[in-house]
Amino acid sequence: MKKTIISYLLIFIGALPALFAQEEYQKPSLENKDSWSMVMIPDIQNYVKWGRNQPILDLMMRWVEENIDTLNIKMVVCVGDLVQNNEKIINDYDGNQTTQQQWKAASDAFAILDGKVPYITAAGNHEYSIDRVGNRSSRYSEFFTSERNHLNQKHLVQNARNEQGQPTLENSAIELKSLNGKDYLFITVEYAPRDTIVTWAKRVVNLEQYKDHRVVFITHAFITAKDEYGASEPSWIYWEPYNIDNKIQKSSPVFLPNANNGKQVWEKIVEPASNIELVLSGHYSGEGYRIDDNAVGKSVHQVMFDAQSMGGGHRDGNGGDGWLRIMEFFPDGKTVKVKTFSPLFAISPTSQSHAWKKDVRNEFTIKFD
Repeated sequence: MKKTIISYLLIFIGALPALFAQEEYQKPSLENKDSWSMVMIPDIQNYVKWGRNQPILDLMMRWVEENIDTLNIKMVVCVGDLVQNNEKIINDYDGNQTTQQQWKAASDAFAILDGKVPYITAAGNHEYSIDRVGNRSSRYSEFFTSERNHLNQKHLVQNARNEQGQPTLENSAIELKSLNGKDYLFITVEYAPRDTIVTWAKRVVNLEQYKDHRVVFITHAFITAKDEYGASEPSWIYWEPYNIDNKIQKSSPVFLPNANNGKQVWEKIVEPASNIELVLSGHYSGEGYRIDDNAVGKSVHQVMFDAQSMGGGHRDGNGGDGWLRIMEFFPDGKTVKVKTFSPLFAISPTSQSHAWKKDVRNEFTIKFD
């Protein structure tokens, strides 16, 4: 009897390393070989504003490039804040890259995907400069044009005009047909869209040609990390011409004329539409998710993801630990698996055990009606 107990103890002790070993790293792969996937890139401003962080963004895009076939990636979506500052020529405590360098870094990162996969880059609040009364302008159209990626140009079906009256991709739509038998329209609107853009977007999604499409609606600021609609009056800041104690000075918030917050976008565009089934956004640090019925009783899944404060914080961190979202659309046309993955952690066996976020806020399943 004594010998038997000792034997069992030895077996148990021998098994301890396996019991407490970290879960073996699993490389991203499709759960169903007939699925297609979309990659969601959160706010990238903290990668581009520091020269040292820009290689992490490049690494993320190289990972997407390497996995286009493996994951059958059909679309890449960035939810905005492509840069930190649209009008900066001197360094301060909030980055060592000028506006020109920031825009170029963002542009160069997406250039990795040019000719390989279509993508949409939403325009966030940081893409805009404003005057004292809230009129906005941006260098967005200098760096993100339809011609640079022929796959964007090929599938681009709608666009509106910016505040200067120029046609740009800040408000635009890409159509992809017959993804597992379903037609998709991916439409993006600017940060705090102006009333004219709300009217444009509402009309586009209600066009007869898109009535049977599944519409994916992309905008920068929509729901918060508390799963609530952004409801404050849209505003932005005017950068003052003073650098005091290594800080470029900011004005008090300037309210944007004729602009709409997340709650208003829901009420005016998303809820009345019969075909918008998925909304993607960023802006608020963290994760958000909610489901609401639209006017015809169909479920609308609303996903927010912004990793800019991860990896050491908003100001001095590494930009966001390389986190991105992989959304696998199953061939049943109803199921979408959402997973959160970091190519930065995955690149080394030393850190691969941290490459997945497995909590319920970062790994979950969407079911379309």
